Amino acid sequence: MLALQVLINGILLGGLYGLMALGMSLIWGVMNIVNIAHGALIMLGAYVTFWLFTLWGWDPFVSLPATIALLFVYGYCLQRFLLNLIVRAQLFLTLLITFGVEVVMVNLVRIFWSSDLRQVTPTYAGANFAVGGITIPYVRLWVFLTTVILSVLFLLLLEKTRLGRAIRATSEELRAARLTGIPVAHIYAVTFGLGAALAGAAGGLWGMLFPITPIMGGGLTLKSFVVAVLGGLGTMMGAIVGGLVLGLAESFTATYLGPTYPNAISFGLLVLILILRPTGLVGRRA
Repeated sequence: MLALQVLINGILLGGLYGLMALGMSLIWGVMNIVNIAHGALIMLGAYVTFWLFTLWGWDPFVSLPATIALLFVYGYCLQRFLLNLIVRAQLFLTLLITFGVEVVMVNLVRIFWSSDLRQVTPTYAGANFAVGGITIPYVRLWVFLTTVILSVLFLLLLEKTRLGRAIRATSEELRAARLTGIPVAHIYAVTFGLGAALAGAAGGLWGMLFPITPIMGGGLTLKSFVVAVLGGLGTMMGAIVGGLVLGLAESFTATYLGPTYPNAISFGLLVLILILRPTGLVGRRA
């Protein structure tokens, strides 16, 4: 029975991990940028949701579209007016610039909102129900269902819409995309905006499960990177699969080995997948 409870907990957590990594995989797949500021975007989304809940009493699930919209606009402007200048630069330069963006964001949040621990706690935060001896918190279940809905909508956008086809065309063959009239600079900005929006949604959901602080972004960037690499960096389904794998691994590790081991297991999985299958669990070999 304990193993089944741990399995459920791992799946519920893995859905959130997958949503966290979707934005990073998208930006890498289209623009070839490993976004070091990704965790800071998750952190910003958590704070937006927190303040909408605290100041105006918006339910965190109801306010999620506002968080997504705000982070999309922020990500679009950030890429269009700053990152677009170095989008085809060497990897080290893009890492340096995005790291600088993260440092600025973290320190601005510290200045305006302090470093106090905060969390989004709606009235139903502690409610749960039991099925066959398995306890499922309502918030974790709703967070998981929300990640599934957002992930499906995002994948449908990429596969079924004109914008999605333009994004995929730009990712697969940049020169041909330009020749067919696709506005590449705009598509890059939209792509980064979508990545930021997904990160913001993940942050809004994260704030209902865990405390939020200005410095939480660094660890979340690393976790998102691990998930993306596990599934296959640059592949959307890979992020979802990698999230579930990491969620299950951390859940079983925390239960059977102790709460200090999940991070070690996470990076152990990263090293193992890089050795055995560098393209990830879903990525195709060249």
